[in-house]
Amino acid sequence: MHFKELIKMIKERRESLQVTQETLAELSGVGLRTVKQFESGKGNPTLITLQKLGDALGLEITLKIKTRPIINENGTSII
Repeated sequence: MHFKELIKMIKERRESLQVTQETLAELSGVGLRTVKQFESGKGNPTLITLQKLGDALGLEITLKIKTRPIINENGTSII
């Protein structure tokens, strides 16, 4: 999932629950300014902040790390 999609999902969830940005900030322990910046696409929240917002909205946010080959200057995979 791309960051813009994550922003959209969290904002839509907040709105569907009829929760204001102020209430989300209070419930999550995240500053109101941070919530507003995040929803406007200007912020860069940490994973902890995303987790707090998700918890407050009843969302589970997971991180998936994928391994991909690393190619050296000769075009050979080194991993």
